[in-house]
Amino acid sequence: MAELYIRVAEDENEEPMEIPSEDDGTVLLSTVAAQFPGACGLRYRSPVSQCMRGVRLVEGVLHAPENGWGNLVYIVNYPKDNKRKMDEIDASSAVKIKRGDQKTSDLIVLGLPWKTSEQDLKDYFSTFGEVIMVQVKRDVKTGNSKGFGFVRFTDYEAQVKVMSQRHMIDGRWCDCKLPNSKQGPDEPMRSRKVFVGRCTEDMTAEELRQFFMQYGEVTDVFIPKPFRAFAFVTFADDQVAQSLCGEDLIIKGVSVHISNAEPKHNNSRQMMDRGGRFGNGGFGVHHLFSNFPGRSPSLAAMFERSQYQFPSSHV
Repeated sequence: MAELYIRVAEDENEEPMEIPSEDDGTVLLSTVAAQFPGACGLRYRSPVSQCMRGVRLVEGVLHAPENGWGNLVYIVNYPKDNKRKMDEIDASSAVKIKRGDQKTSDLIVLGLPWKTSEQDLKDYFSTFGEVIMVQVKRDVKTGNSKGFGFVRFTDYEAQVKVMSQRHMIDGRWCDCKLPNSKQGPDEPMRSRKVFVGRCTEDMTAEELRQFFMQYGEVTDVFIPKPFRAFAFVTFADDQVAQSLCGEDLIIKGVSVHISNAEPKHNNSRQMMDRGGRFGNGGFGVHHLFSNFPGRSPSLAAMFERSQYQFPSSHV
């Protein structure tokens, strides 16, 4: 007896697949499920009524309609819940595929301890996913760590996970971010200089330099003279500077507050007119300082020469 095949499809508009029947003309549900996982039955459209009809199923065996299987196309039935789950799985897979298309970027790791090596860095971040590259930035002359480095992952999801949390590396909290060079063209350039408020007179520029070098390379420390209880610290990387803004840090037993120091080119046009006076009210810097006890002309001149304005909260 020649083997009989029936045509089965997942949908009426899809190309059918031929499924073999048994010697007695029945079709096993397991045979259908082997090609269509999760199938629980078959249905077909009646040539007479044009309505969908179910195929009789008895103990895992599908029985042909009254006139035989014929040349009809039989549609696979799925349990509603199972079909919904399959759709959800498909949607989830699509999201993962889309994420997989996204390329990873070099991440900057801020606040590294001096002792952290590249192998230490790789060992730590390998727990999140496959690491392509690690690098600890070091001083060219001394070979000492600058307190920050870079890491790159193979998988984009690993990168997202790493960026969503802080990291304890060799006993110190570190942050992972996209370097400033990776930001969009519409994002403003961020300052590398921070304003350090609540300083005490016994804090020297060298002491401030040594303290802030634990977060990243320091290129300049400026303490105004005469002393005015604040200082400016400039980092080589703006990401380091921005990561510290808003923090209260303890230096020599004193709590200092770190805030953003805005570049003069960003706000000078808003703050001053062409004559070097403030746009609101026409008062110059010398006039502003003359209204405060103890403010000297030399301080005003120093302020005018500075590339940075005081944060608004301290003026």
